[in-house]
Amino acid sequence: MTAQNATVENILPQRQAQIHAIERRTPPPAVPEYVSHREDVTEIGKLSAEAMVKEYESTAREIEAMGDILKDMVQRCEQLAVSANAMLGDVKATAMRYRKEGKRMFNEIESCSNVAEEVRRTCETFRDKIAAKSTESAP
Repeated sequence: MTAQNATVENILPQRQAQIHAIERRTPPPAVPEYVSHREDVTEIGKLSAEAMVKEYESTAREIEAMGDILKDMVQRCEQLAVSANAMLGDVKATAMRYRKEGKRMFNEIESCSNVAEEVRRTCETFRDKIAAKSTESAP
């Protein structure tokens, strides 16, 4: 055999392709209970319809899973709302205490102002008495 006569068929051993059909006897996959095959549909139509409805069912289950996540989020929101309402009560109570303290300080300042005015008047009266006595005692 020369290099010119060497071809792939000559170099590789001759093998006959052996293809065996494998017959599977598995039951047809179940379809969701909300669908059923019609009797006048071909096998290809049934398989295509099954594949499609399975995709829709899978997506529907994913949507339901999102619903479960959403339900958890709602529960957390409700817990936050309860907590926020409790804090709102604290905020209102704190504001009421501040108003009460403001009123107390207001009254105290006015009371001190009255006492200071009374002391001023007393001092003026006393000063006037001293001044009057010093004019009387002066020759």
